[in-house]
Amino acid sequence: MDANKTELLLVRHGQSTWNEQGRWQGQADPPLSEFGEQQAAVAATKVGQVDLVMSSPQLRAFGTASIISESIGIGPVVTHDDLRERSVGPWSGLTHQEIHDQYPGWIDSDRRPDGWEYDIAVEARVVKALGEIHAQYGGGTVLVVAHGGVIINVEKYLGASEARVPNLHGRVVVANGSGLVAGERLSLLPDEMRTGGRSNRA
Repeated sequence: MDANKTELLLVRHGQSTWNEQGRWQGQADPPLSEFGEQQAAVAATKVGQVDLVMSSPQLRAFGTASIISESIGIGPVVTHDDLRERSVGPWSGLTHQEIHDQYPGWIDSDRRPDGWEYDIAVEARVVKALGEIHAQYGGGTVLVVAHGGVIINVEKYLGASEARVPNLHGRVVVANGSGLVAGERLSLLPDEMRTGGRSNRA
């Protein structure tokens, strides 16, 4: 094991109750839906060998990580606060249509409300968190369960191709002494269980 190199399997949580309803979440804390729990159980069979399971402290991520952790026998789940999803301010809990009704034209023109956490802030804290995970748990492979907005911002930082992130999909990121390197996109679910994909609802 090379302590100077850590493979981070960065994946989005399973479907939450608000994902199911089409509601933007941000830092609100709805739990996994029943289908989200099923997704996590299936994903556990696809994870492979990992040495540690990390998670955002938010219920939808921690619930996903806990199901996987119990299934593969690697635990307890370790949380890191800076892996949480971006804040979406007063848009939290609203559907896409409700946002259009209350803030007409804002989404299409890239306007955002007070309390919105912009990419530069999300990127800074998440990159810092991944560096801290590498520094503390260097070497081996770490499953990191987080959120769509988190993954998109890591990809943006690394110059990797950005795309929507369905539930239990993500990207391999390698941490080393020089920083972070983007690996391949990652899927832990068969196509028939694929849901989600709007990172700002993550």
